[in-house]
Amino acid sequence: MEVGDVTIAKKKPIYPISAELRKYLRFYQRDARLPIGYKDLLNFHESFPVMDKSGNDTFWESPLYPPHEIERIHQGLKVAYALLKASGNLRIVQHKYIDRIDYCTFGNSNPFRVRIVNRLNDVYDYFYVKKADASRIYGLELEEIFSPNQVNYLVDGPTLIEEHIAGIPGDVFAKTRLSDTDYNPIRIAKEFVKFNERCKITLLGDMRAYNFVMQITPDFDDFQFHLRAIDFDQQFYEGNLKVYMPQFFKENLPYVQLAMKHLTDKTVLQYQQEEQSSIMYQARSEKHRLKELRDVSKKDNISTPENIEELRNGLAVYSQDANYYRCDSMTDIIELNIKNVIRLVNS
Repeated sequence: MEVGDVTIAKKKPIYPISAELRKYLRFYQRDARLPIGYKDLLNFHESFPVMDKSGNDTFWESPLYPPHEIERIHQGLKVAYALLKASGNLRIVQHKYIDRIDYCTFGNSNPFRVRIVNRLNDVYDYFYVKKADASRIYGLELEEIFSPNQVNYLVDGPTLIEEHIAGIPGDVFAKTRLSDTDYNPIRIAKEFVKFNERCKITLLGDMRAYNFVMQITPDFDDFQFHLRAIDFDQQFYEGNLKVYMPQFFKENLPYVQLAMKHLTDKTVLQYQQEEQSSIMYQARSEKHRLKELRDVSKKDNISTPENIEELRNGLAVYSQDANYYRCDSMTDIIELNIKNVIRLVNS
């Protein structure tokens, strides 16, 4: 695998949700009337930093809300959680309480992370309240269509709530678990190659190690590994092709080095082809949903003409395919990516 060091110079703007996208969300039951919105959670005047177990700053803060607002906020969050997890069945939150609310000051979306606890057994879960950004919603939908993962989220006006994706953060895994002798390094390297391929094809950008998690499943004779994206803010916005290839971020160097050490060019190609086959089958099985999403996104303004031109030119050179020069939108580029995948798999 090639290595490199790519950076994102500017913060991506938040794109509003178009009327066509809202219609799509209603059809696929992604919309809801939420009892609390993102702006409600911004009504705090003080906060204190959240530190990890080692005393390091996590870039999250815990807001302090006025006493007269706490009950309303907590009740609204419980109802929102019930809508997210059980179509609004309030019985699932009957014995739950909001333990804490954290606010992230790092990144594009400045999300709120909510911890909800079952008072009967202290089992807890997390969910997130974020700004409803069209880029992120397109990313979540493409993740639902093309990846083996299911995503769960709801949108109401300018507010998005999203379930927590469990796993070990990729940067933490690289520092603490990557050299674990109980783990097969080839399995980890294989998963990174497939993840890299999927991001490139679906144009999911900025997959630095802290934007994905490692999920580990014990098998009867070994461990299975699965890389899963947790941040979709940089869905087909940037013009630099390398932004969509996790191998080029310095934060992912340990994974790239692992692949270079344990995989040959032949096995890398094999794993890329496996991911291409998976994407082809998903595209066929979800063709109606994919067509509707394509029709909506083609009308949407979710990048810049300069970025579109840069990316299509980069892909034309990278793939030696002049058809990319005729792409007028990011949606056109993804559509051509998928067509090329189908052609490669069937050749």
